[in-house]
Amino acid sequence: KEFLLAQNYPNPFNPSTVINYQLPVNSNVTLKVFNALGKEVAELVNEKKEPGTYSVDFSGANLSSGAYFYRLQAGNFIQTKKFILMK
Repeated sequence: KEFLLAQNYPNPFNPSTVINYQLPVNSNVTLKVFNALGKEVAELVNEKKEPGTYSVDFSGANLSSGAYFYRLQAGNFIQTKKFILMK
């Protein structure tokens, strides 16, 4: 097992999408969404999690169409992926 941040699906999405991630050890986890300018637009997770695979729903209903980024931080692991909201 390893830290893993999967590509969301569906992508592009409207209005909602699913983000999956995997933790091999107990971790303090944050999962945040940023717009193309780097401004945080959503915080989906901010808590201690046990090892396992997790699934998070994200709704972009209140956001404009465009490219966004989601970032998982768990301990020293940080990964960012891009996704597209297309209305």
